[in-house]
Amino acid sequence: MSDKTASKRAHFRRLHESGCFVIPNPWDVGSARYLQHLGFKALATTSSGAAWTRGLPDNALGLEAMLGHIGEIASASDIPVNADFEGGYADEPAGVAANVRRAIQTGISGLSIEDSTGNKDRPLYEFAAAVERIKAARAAIDQSGSGVVLTARAECFLVGHPDPLKESLRRLEAYAGAGADCLYAPGPKSREHIQAIVKAVAPKPVNLLVGSPGLHVAEIRDLGVRRISVGGALARSAWTGFMRMAKEISEQGSFGGFADIVPFAEFDGFYAADAKTREKTS
Repeated sequence: MSDKTASKRAHFRRLHESGCFVIPNPWDVGSARYLQHLGFKALATTSSGAAWTRGLPDNALGLEAMLGHIGEIASASDIPVNADFEGGYADEPAGVAANVRRAIQTGISGLSIEDSTGNKDRPLYEFAAAVERIKAARAAIDQSGSGVVLTARAECFLVGHPDPLKESLRRLEAYAGAGADCLYAPGPKSREHIQAIVKAVAPKPVNLLVGSPGLHVAEIRDLGVRRISVGGALARSAWTGFMRMAKEISEQGSFGGFADIVPFAEFDGFYAADAKTREKTS
């Protein structure tokens, strides 16, 4: 492990100790470099954003491609990067552990493991199996001596569980006991649900997903949330602009949508300056 990687990992762990920080989700090197430029303290990859750049739906990017993607983002970033590592690309705990060890080698500072199966008939791993998968990821990180932050995700809200809050609390409490450093249940939006999750796993930090208008950062901080991510929302924002303009050209023969876009000189100038800075510091 290089000194730079060790420093980023130590910094990432410190970020989880107090306060509240936003960890936005780039989908490629260019978006990662721009988000770093804006002063964010850490970044997180997005499985959906990465998949869309390759013309694939979320969860369709295989292990090898994902390892290459997260490694590219981690290498291009001077700040810590948390990897959206989906379900660990394996069902059995041993497979999860083996893949986590490979992910650690990419230079990431943290990774998340979720408990969704991708099977509509059985959308979540059985409770005991889900806990064992987190234990396996924890053991792999500990054995590596890397200090990578482990985030455990309960996907109950996203898969349509009949009682998503109750089941999320049960699972997150168990994942905390299994060694997860940070807990994450994507989906809840109400203050009451967010507070319940924070309280259930305290004093361990909680990550909140924000993908639509609602609470501001200060309000989320006051609810006790430590980390805020946006998942594929930034990628969707970029794709929204692209799709709207492309449709306008195709359907109306109009280029009016180009009126408010960032000027070429500003856009290209940022990356030219950024590249020179990286050359000087390399």
